[in-house]
Amino acid sequence: MRIGAHELRRQLAVWREAKVDDGQGGNTVTLTQVGTVWAKAGQPTAAERLEAMRAGVDLAYVLHMLPDADVRRGDELRGDGEVLRVKATVRPSDPVYLRADCEAEQYQTSDEES
Repeated sequence: MRIGAHELRRQLAVWREAKVDDGQGGNTVTLTQVGTVWAKAGQPTAAERLEAMRAGVDLAYVLHMLPDADVRRGDELRGDGEVLRVKATVRPSDPVYLRADCEAEQYQTSDEES
């Protein structure tokens, strides 16, 4: 399966954890935006969802991107009002695409915290 740029309809910001010196001999982990990617989003098959559930992952999306996309396991992908956590990435032996298996993250809004 070769991915064409015309199929990549969803633009997502890539956020990655970065360690920052806290000035007191330690460090703090923060999320930093490292770029954007275009992706084709699809729903996982029943077999893929079952396999993910066995691994303790609630697989929400399967994203396909160009093979040189800088997306790694643990990254957050943000766009269209959603936050997706990358649980696994796969490049086939013939690098024609990058696949990222993602689960949806839910964050509390300030109204819910009260």
